[in-house]
Amino acid sequence: MVQVLEGRRVFEHLTTDENLIAGAHVQRDPRVVQAGLERVYEYFPRLKERRAVKSGYLSGGEQQMLAIGRALMSAPRVMLLDEPSLGLAPMLVEEIFTIVHRLHQEEKLTVLLVEQNATLALEFAEHGYVMENGRIVLDGAASALIENADIKEFYLGLTDVGARKSYRDVKHYKRRKRWLS
Repeated sequence: MVQVLEGRRVFEHLTTDENLIAGAHVQRDPRVVQAGLERVYEYFPRLKERRAVKSGYLSGGEQQMLAIGRALMSAPRVMLLDEPSLGLAPMLVEEIFTIVHRLHQEEKLTVLLVEQNATLALEFAEHGYVMENGRIVLDGAASALIENADIKEFYLGLTDVGARKSYRDVKHYKRRKRWLS
């Protein structure tokens, strides 16, 4: 099990390669480390181009890719991924989520994702949990949560007819959340 913390937290003074090798500290065989590097660079080709660059000079998206790649170097079966979209451009967020989805499909990696972007998270998830004030108030299949009227209104900003609502209307709840009865 490995955790990718919110805010990327790369070793800024180390190169991309050195950051990835640091993630392989549990590996004993140099061939396993080399295979891990190749695997990470296959999923994140942008990092391969920047392998000799100190990670402090990478863009935010590249640093997020590096943080995920560093976690992959330990060959985990479960990855805890905290807010991967934080502070990134929408195109990069979509790219990172697609890669994480590929990792789940191709590597059979289980990913526990914490994400504020409910629409995107539910699009890629199989199962979801809704937390409020540190308490799980609702859970179920992601496809069911997307269709839930309360989730649509309170988290996706949609009305029953699918039109977007004003932020002000969503935050001033016109009706009470059913799970808070």
